[in-house]
Amino acid sequence: MRNLLLVAVALLFALAAFANPVPVVDWECHYTVLGLYGSGDPPINAANVGDPDPVYEGDRSLRLEDNSPSGTPQAYVAWVRGLAPGDSVFASIARYDDTPDASPSCRIWGHWNDDPVNVNGYNGSAGGNSDYGAGMGWDHTYWVWYVADTGHTGLVIEIRTYSNPGDTVWVDELIIDAPMTAEIVIPDCESPVNNVTWTGIKALYD
Repeated sequence: MRNLLLVAVALLFALAAFANPVPVVDWECHYTVLGLYGSGDPPINAANVGDPDPVYEGDRSLRLEDNSPSGTPQAYVAWVRGLAPGDSVFASIARYDDTPDASPSCRIWGHWNDDPVNVNGYNGSAGGNSDYGAGMGWDHTYWVWYVADTGHTGLVIEIRTYSNPGDTVWVDELIIDAPMTAEIVIPDCESPVNNVTWTGIKALYD
């Protein structure tokens, strides 16, 4: 309980710096990802799925099946452009696997991309959460990226899978927050985002 309280307190402090409305990418339409990276063709089989696949909220989720013979494949789920030194970007996601202390697993990660028109641009790793999850069904993980005085202007948010070919994880309810001056790019859909309240975010970690 104490650890959950510490996470909630840290989350509140991290979110205090943000001003944008908080969008949720919930995969309720039939979109998947912005891009993929890694060995394999494709490195990840990304699919928009519903029942009987695990779904956290609503009727759809994103299934990521590892198809990479080596390395750590990456699914690009969002791209934040127009960042400036001193900015911060928050992202949280629900993830599912049922293999405690074993693959498959996944975590939220990111890399800098300063090319304003190409989601596949790369300007160095931005790091992410080292937590692989409990492997007991749905849980939540989050990360906050800070833009230092390095000139970076874009961040691609990834889901990295840690698995063997054929291993599968699911993700849902991606929450992103960034400064008002930034643009959040997500997979195409007519109505791809909904809003969530701060109370709703805090409740994820209660």
